[in-house]
Amino acid sequence: MSASPQSSAPCWFVGAMIGGADQTDRFIDEGIWEHNFDDSKIAAQVRSMRMGERIAIKAAYIRKHNLPFETWGNTVSVMAIKATGVIAENPGDGQRVRVHWLRESPPKEWYFYTYQRTIWKVMPGDWSADALIAFAFNNTPQDLNRFRNDPFWRDRFATNPADLKRFRWTRFYQAIADGLVPYRHNREPLIEFLQGLNSRVERLNFLESDQFDDGRKGFIADIDPFTLIGLFNRGIKDATRQAIASELAQFLNVSESVPENFEGIPVLDNQNSWFFPYAKDRPPQHIDTLWQVFASGMQLADDSSEQTSETFSRDFDAAMQLYGVAWNLSFGLYWCRPWSFLSLDGKARSYISEKLRLPIGSHGPKNRCSAADYLQLIEALNQRFTEPDFSVHSFPELSLEAWTYTGAAPSAAELDDADEEQTTTPVDAPAVQPVKAELPYGISNIKADGCFLPEPVLDQMLSRLREKKNLILQGPPGTGKTWLGKRLGLALIGQDVQEPQLRVVQFHPNLSYEDFVRGWRPSGNGGLTLHDGVFMQMVRAALENPLQRYVLVIEEINRGNPAQIFGELLTLLEAGKRTPRDAMQLCYPDPDGIHRPVYVPENLFVIGTMNIADRSLALVDMAFRRRFAFITLEPALGEPWRDWVVNQRAMEPTAAAAIEQRLNQLNAAIAADSRLGKAFQIGHSYVTPTQGLEGRSTRDWFADVVASELKPLLQEYWFDAPEESEKAAAALLEGW
Repeated sequence: MSASPQSSAPCWFVGAMIGGADQTDRFIDEGIWEHNFDDSKIAAQVRSMRMGERIAIKAAYIRKHNLPFETWGNTVSVMAIKATGVIAENPGDGQRVRVHWLRESPPKEWYFYTYQRTIWKVMPGDWSADALIAFAFNNTPQDLNRFRNDPFWRDRFATNPADLKRFRWTRFYQAIADGLVPYRHNREPLIEFLQGLNSRVERLNFLESDQFDDGRKGFIADIDPFTLIGLFNRGIKDATRQAIASELAQFLNVSESVPENFEGIPVLDNQNSWFFPYAKDRPPQHIDTLWQVFASGMQLADDSSEQTSETFSRDFDAAMQLYGVAWNLSFGLYWCRPWSFLSLDGKARSYISEKLRLPIGSHGPKNRCSAADYLQLIEALNQRFTEPDFSVHSFPELSLEAWTYTGAAPSAAELDDADEEQTTTPVDAPAVQPVKAELPYGISNIKADGCFLPEPVLDQMLSRLREKKNLILQGPPGTGKTWLGKRLGLALIGQDVQEPQLRVVQFHPNLSYEDFVRGWRPSGNGGLTLHDGVFMQMVRAALENPLQRYVLVIEEINRGNPAQIFGELLTLLEAGKRTPRDAMQLCYPDPDGIHRPVYVPENLFVIGTMNIADRSLALVDMAFRRRFAFITLEPALGEPWRDWVVNQRAMEPTAAAAIEQRLNQLNAAIAADSRLGKAFQIGHSYVTPTQGLEGRSTRDWFADVVASELKPLLQEYWFDAPEESEKAAAALLEGW
């Protein structure tokens, strides 16, 4: 296997299970990889795979024992790399690709940073992604301690035991959930245990208030796992919670220690502690449905595949239709697997929407979450958790922070109240948007489009953009700054996209903060309304879709006043301040009138262009300059340019060589002139045809360019010495 793909190209980690059977051997023998899913999203991903990109067969699972490091009793995500290869051909059917495989014998195991779905597109640039790529394809050992002590994993796997105390309670809760699994289809022992527990522990008499079809009242005859765990997660004293938890742990043979405190763990309302209605009003399958979503949730937490996700989604949506469930279902899932599921109690919802600025979908019953909304939010948060400077790095940490968060009070519709009736609120828009075709875009595409810079130079530009988040392309006129800026944005995103992921704006002297960020605009009724400018629109889009990259290209960024146009957001552009912890309030409130802090997310990048030859523009101030990486472009006339204009634009070869020579001579004269300098050289774009010259004389075309574009520019350069401009323009056409 031999390949030298650019470091900016994606790497693909794919599964090999079809129909329950491992197809690794067949894939290697036949030199292919394929899938059998009828899924448009997977098909779009397969179609986007490019020849020369690297690919690996993976198998992801979890393990608790026999690991090369101390797990402190936690399960660990593991991914076995069974084979690596290079994509040789993509027929474009969305089902398969041809691959030059190299077997890994025995398979090598990678830990922590894993993905269990069939296809995982890993983009380089992040340290964890780079480490995985190096491990899979270059046999670079994994730095286990760096992963163990990273904020995302530290609370479970830190090398220092002192770092593990904060969420020690999660082990107990997970063990309780594990202990309940065998009772799914045999709940009589649970009821007998609860009857005995009721006689020994206070605050459980509410279990005696069930109402039956024959009119009598008495002890509950059935129970679901969430109501059961909720017995020690109610608004009661910690000592009572510990007593109930201790008895339940003893019954289930759980050896983990009972939590010393319950800070940050969501609790049920004492008046609404059941996940089911009275027996006389309860449909026959109500409690079974809750056990089903409990089982599928546990399975999803341990094996997040397409199949387990589909099963959980079906069960979650079914459970959310039930009386007495509502937001409480997220509490129950969080109790069972706190590292995998998110609690959406009132405090957490306020913290997520106001502090973290992430939307909470409402396509389920009574404007609550559907399964698609819930899983999409979990995925978005998991992506944010890996950002080193993000405010929180796990669901337990989020719940703890939300516990003390003092934001806007939730409205009546947001409170965790009991359901009066079971209805589904109609929704106009689907929860999940249709899948768009993925058209991959990378450095090779920039070159194919007509860039004359070497690939390593382009790769370095992308690297600086990924690291700094903000990049300025500066240089003389005609060096293709805006052209390259757009294409660098596409290569960073990895796809040929348009709005809203890639947007282009131009600064000018009259552009204001109110235009670019937020301000008052006239409304149709003659009044004024607050309106988000393009930058806040992109901030909002990037926050809502953390798995995607967004790029804003600003042409002539120094033609306006950047510090004034960005306002307070100039501070937040800095790569080290892109976190909710550094959020600031804008001059204007949100459209609903509430001042909510704002931050610029990690997945929003800014590319500016700057013409340093324009005498009318002032240099940007140092505060602005410090937040950007600056790259200077120069005229790129040479062999790549000649090959392009001859082969792609039908320029006559001898004329191309002559144009290159004449323009190089002119640029040398400009650079040597003390009144001008290198910043005033003429860029290659002026002499690169935008359309083919078939049927047209190259010499006539160049004469037109000199007369209508280059001569006026030279007259502007030597405005105080017209004889110089005339001489320079004449030299371009001398003997032509």
